[in-house]
Amino acid sequence: MFYIIARFYSFIYIYKIMLGLLKKKPIDKLVEVLGKNKVITSIVERKLYSYDATPIPVERAVPSAVIFPESQEDVQKLVEICYQEEVPIFPRGAGSGLTGGAVPTLEKGVVVSFEKMKKFSVDVDNATVVVEPGVITYELQQYVEKLGLFYPPDPSSFKYSTIGGNIAENAGGPRCLKYGVTREYVLGLTAVIKEGKVLKTGNPVIKDVAGYDITKFFVGSEGTLGLITSATLKLIPKPKARATALVLFERLEDVGKAVTKIMTSGVFPSALEFMDADAIRAVEAHKPVGLPKDVSALLLIEIDGSVEGVKEDLNTVEKLLTSMGLRVQIAQDEAQAEKLWMARKNLGPALANLRTGKINEDIVFPRIYLSEAIPKLREIAKKYDLLMVIFGHIGDGNLHVNLLYDKKNREEEERAERAVDEVFELALRYNGSITGEHGVGLTKRKFLRWQLGDVGIEVMKGIKMVFDPKNLFNPGKLFSEN
Repeated sequence: MFYIIARFYSFIYIYKIMLGLLKKKPIDKLVEVLGKNKVITSIVERKLYSYDATPIPVERAVPSAVIFPESQEDVQKLVEICYQEEVPIFPRGAGSGLTGGAVPTLEKGVVVSFEKMKKFSVDVDNATVVVEPGVITYELQQYVEKLGLFYPPDPSSFKYSTIGGNIAENAGGPRCLKYGVTREYVLGLTAVIKEGKVLKTGNPVIKDVAGYDITKFFVGSEGTLGLITSATLKLIPKPKARATALVLFERLEDVGKAVTKIMTSGVFPSALEFMDADAIRAVEAHKPVGLPKDVSALLLIEIDGSVEGVKEDLNTVEKLLTSMGLRVQIAQDEAQAEKLWMARKNLGPALANLRTGKINEDIVFPRIYLSEAIPKLREIAKKYDLLMVIFGHIGDGNLHVNLLYDKKNREEEERAERAVDEVFELALRYNGSITGEHGVGLTKRKFLRWQLGDVGIEVMKGIKMVFDPKNLFNPGKLFSEN
């Protein structure tokens, strides 16, 4: 009898072992459901998709697979399997983010790239467009402008960044001074959340106050609540005219005063961009456009609207600034204006020629404090003996503060890291923000608590738990503690 019982339990033991061996792995299940062409496991692809454009080293892992969904159904299936198997999901647009938002941090996880979901449909009569997350921002803008419509958000990466990524990061750009950030244009969206459930929010209408604004929870959530599969965006009429002016400054402290003068004059520029002396020199060394290198700073001002309105506003601004003793140059045609804006767009790569390492922070100050804050930023650079280059969307107080260092000099890199803490402390001391458009991701997690406080973090984590109780959507982002 003992022999029979022993044989029975031996059989059960062997059966369990065989069952474990025969049980399909999560990646095999994904391949079975989605197909081999949508689930890539080659080491080359996996390594390529473990990076984004973040300029400093961040925590990262090589994912177990890269998935390329082509429809909402694909996304539902992959989320359902990942939730069953507890596989972390790292969503990715074009990988143009600067804070590690698209970087996988767990080897067990999968990267979900939306580059194959690129359909969009414009409703001209209703001035809306329904887009899939992989649509390139620039391509959408070009298409709708031919129809007499306008999609204003214009991050510097707009020629390759995606709408899905822009929504996840609540992307900004120069034109957001007048037109607002991405959030202002998202009327509704469809997302796949926990267990593969489909959530639809909002409608293609301007006024909709039914319940909590769940749409806005997703805008800027950095992929931590679910995977966006489509969005309904608001379009506006395309401005009939546009003009650009270049303003040159002998004294840095006059920049803030000039901005205040413009913004209280009744003129509302579509963009108001600032470059300091080091930024000007860097651009001219990289791709010269003829900017004077003997000034302390410059402003690029763009005004748009009706033909007559643009002329009138440009004249007002020119008189206002020349009365302050400033030099004002008006771009005579679109080509000249484009040349000036190209200088601004080339700043990122230009800075790489100055030092091998760069920490680029996009802090925000209330505009009234800019004249005080910019010199204090300079004091931080001097304290840590670092080269600091400042530029950005000064009209809305969003400055890009770049701390440059030599990657081979670890001591200098550590000084740059300590300086960053003081840069954020300064922004918050003036009731500003640690980020205006780059997001939090991995690089700013500890600073989010500085801004929101313990209660703010508690509320955000509570929201996260509703949509993602297993913490599988982009884990490790936004919060220091998982």
